[in-house]
Amino acid sequence: MNVSATFNVFRLLANPALCLPQHTVATFDQLPIPLSLAFASKKGEKPPDIRAVVLDKDNCFSVPKQNVVYPAYQSKFDELKKAYPGSRLLIVSNSSGTGSDPGHKEAELLERNTGIRVLRHSTKKPGCHGEIMDFFRSQPETGVTKESQVAVVGDRLFTDVMMANMMGAHGIWVKDGVIEDHGIMSRFEKGLSAFLLKRGFSPPQVQSDFE
Repeated sequence: MNVSATFNVFRLLANPALCLPQHTVATFDQLPIPLSLAFASKKGEKPPDIRAVVLDKDNCFSVPKQNVVYPAYQSKFDELKKAYPGSRLLIVSNSSGTGSDPGHKEAELLERNTGIRVLRHSTKKPGCHGEIMDFFRSQPETGVTKESQVAVVGDRLFTDVMMANMMGAHGIWVKDGVIEDHGIMSRFEKGLSAFLLKRGFSPPQVQSDFE
């Protein structure tokens, strides 16, 4: 059970827009590189300074419960690795690298298969943003000094996108995922998103480094 998600979802009662992404793509291979291109800015404004990227795993770049990149997305994955080398790209999963992963065996396998670090975190998304920032700040080569320099990419609104908004980062929602998710929670998330947008809600504005 994801206690963090269950607890934090109540935040939506006070601020429903927390589950709305700043940018949406249908599938992982539609991500713009660099990710700063995803965030529309007013004429004359500089794009956001995205220095590091958090990647979800299941149904984002891999088939759920598999620890390899979905073959059709390998080219985009390699492009992302080149744009955000080393510690600037971090996989944060609610399966691999958590208490649900005994001995972190899945995290180790995922790292071998992708060449990307997998965060070991005690709290599941969306509540692990502090652990994410601790990681980036411990890696000087990332250049990350504030949350607005991070983009979070994932397929779930109540974990990935909500975490991005809670921490003041940029959220990118991979709406359709690798395979279509007919689960109750996924359908509820998509329905809520459509409802909120129709009612005039907007995603939280990420404070620019240039403000």
